[in-house]
Amino acid sequence: MRNICFFFQIHLPFRLKRYRFFEIGQDHYYYDDFQTEDRVRNVVEQSYLTANRTIADMIKSSNGKFRCSFSISGVALEQLEQYAPEVIDSFKELAKTGSVEFMTEPYAHSLSSIFDHNEFEKQLKLHSNKIEELFGKRPTTVFNSEMIYSDEIGEIVSKMGYKAMLVDEAKYIMGWKSPNYLYSHSYLSKLKLLIRNHKLSDDIAFRFSDHSWNDFPLTAEKFIGWISSLPEDEKLINLGMGYEILGIKQHAGTGIFDFLKALPYHAMEQQINFILPSEANKKLDPASNLSVPYPISWVGNDKDLTPWTGNDLQQEALNKLYAVGERVRLCQDKALQRDWLILQSSDHFRYMSHKDAYNTNYDSPYEAFINYMNVLADFLERVDAQYPTTIENEELNELLKTINNQEKEIEELENEIKKLKTRKAKKTE
Repeated sequence: MRNICFFFQIHLPFRLKRYRFFEIGQDHYYYDDFQTEDRVRNVVEQSYLTANRTIADMIKSSNGKFRCSFSISGVALEQLEQYAPEVIDSFKELAKTGSVEFMTEPYAHSLSSIFDHNEFEKQLKLHSNKIEELFGKRPTTVFNSEMIYSDEIGEIVSKMGYKAMLVDEAKYIMGWKSPNYLYSHSYLSKLKLLIRNHKLSDDIAFRFSDHSWNDFPLTAEKFIGWISSLPEDEKLINLGMGYEILGIKQHAGTGIFDFLKALPYHAMEQQINFILPSEANKKLDPASNLSVPYPISWVGNDKDLTPWTGNDLQQEALNKLYAVGERVRLCQDKALQRDWLILQSSDHFRYMSHKDAYNTNYDSPYEAFINYMNVLADFLERVDAQYPTTIENEELNELLKTINNQEKEIEELENEIKKLKTRKAKKTE
């Protein structure tokens, strides 16, 4: 049977306030709370609540056969908890249906998988803990920030015990291969790769309301017809998009919610199933392995990292930020640790892009750079006050080794306690 794997991504960055040079060393609060809350309320009212109700209706009307997954960044979850707890409640209700799965990603929606592998691992663990705490189940699938992937990143993810990862369809990587199969990591067969079908995904995300598009209007029957007409052995169609597509990019007046509601009916009519990433990993066999020697993303035509690293401004900011990673991880200052997370969100660096400063609130990339670097200068002063740059790297490494060993011992003991509790529970049954 052919399977559709629907997945949505949610990320909301904390907005930085206008932070001027003379405030460095004087003001350690960097955020524009009004702008952050306004952005959250806007996207919640126009998109998330209606979309969640729609998906709940789809699950109910299909007797649980419609299934989809979400990747929601940790900083987005924090904002929803603070400004729109009703959205968290609605996600919890979706989780209870058993038809919705939550994936993990770097907590801050950061670029740590490229610049700081220790930080990447830490943020995946932090985010997985948050997902388990809120929704009751630990993720097994990784959706990296901006769907960034390479063989090296996949190796890190696999060694951490995750079973699958989402990857975008880049033609120069895929070559003649179709995205409509399950694949595996190039040399670690345990890690499965789900390749996003960018054409079919973008038909919904970006072309749905485009009157100049040759296939306008797009109906559910037509869309499912396209999937049904694919070669018979192409069993897995991965459809992924930002959740705000539903209600903002494609506003309610376009008919996007009616389109979505009709999909399960037409899919079942054509004997097309809906599947979760964890189910695809268990039920399907990979067609082959996939080699991705350098990082790709899901943005733009080039599918590379240039939206965040493409100019000198971005590289300067990223290098200065990640240069202090080891020192920050040694700090016990909770406020400093929180700022470290928020300042890593990939959005800050995209605002500095000359080509694609998506969703920026700055007048120019240079203005975004200056504002961020002023904030970063104050942050770095605070880090230096706790762990001065005069401390030798060897000394830092020894401290880190001790801390990491302690964390591993604690984790092993916690796992042992869980096993003992499980055994005890079984004996008393």
